[in-house]
Amino acid sequence: MSERSQPAQEPQTWKLTLAYDGTDFKGWQVQPGEATIQGELQAALGRITGERPLPQGSGRTDAGVHALAQVASFVLDAPIPPDNLLRALNRTLPLSIRVTEARAVRSTFHARHSAVAKTYEYRIFLEPVCPPLLARYVYACPWPLDVAAMGACARSFVGEHDFTSFAAADPDLAERENMREQECGVGTAAGATPDVSGTVKTIFTSLWERRKTEAGELLVYRVRGNGFLHHMVRNLVGTMIEAGRGRFGVEAMAGILAARSRSAAGPTAPARGLFLHSVEYGGEEGDLAGAEG
Repeated sequence: MSERSQPAQEPQTWKLTLAYDGTDFKGWQVQPGEATIQGELQAALGRITGERPLPQGSGRTDAGVHALAQVASFVLDAPIPPDNLLRALNRTLPLSIRVTEARAVRSTFHARHSAVAKTYEYRIFLEPVCPPLLARYVYACPWPLDVAAMGACARSFVGEHDFTSFAAADPDLAERENMREQECGVGTAAGATPDVSGTVKTIFTSLWERRKTEAGELLVYRVRGNGFLHHMVRNLVGTMIEAGRGRFGVEAMAGILAARSRSAAGPTAPARGLFLHSVEYGGEEGDLAGAEG
């Protein structure tokens, strides 16, 4: 076959896994005049390929929130081997953002719509003095905590519940969603499904565990669910800290959930202790070889 008659290269859907220190960023979502993870990734893709797709994340981490394995998806026309894309991105991205994996995947894959579960961790430092090199990544809690009470509260969130009481009001959310769909067309993309899950979420795992580190002891909240509302994990943690201080009883958790009012729950824990730990996917995650086989 002559070069002239060869078929044109099909656009390729990509899945990236990223880790980042969110301290110096205004969260994931692109914001005019602000440094964001999504904005940095889009700019890096532009410098490497000459294309500027808006990468779609598995979720929008807030300002100051970190990630161990955030997932992003986008489409590129430029043919580029996965290893080359990974190396090029890590050369041009800030050191506080690293791409740990780059894969070509099925065209139906979408980082957010295809996700079936996410796991978050929130880390509390329990020692009297927090080392400065750790302070950006933990909440140094100054109060004695009843960890057993906090564990009982955590268990009460397992199952399907309406988490309105633990959701922050986000008046700009609908506007951002409309703008995002207009920019990237996710509302009509093949395989995409609307995010209509509302405030009812299913939590599969919710527990506190102690971890020993060289710097001292951490108290870590680990929660895995099929979806999370804006500030939900930080509001759960803030409420459980209040229970650990004796300001809420374990029996109050059912009433807080039933109230469906943010004012019924406790304060929002600081962003610096929160990590997006991992994201899970179903069949649409298959790489290009699997999709073609």
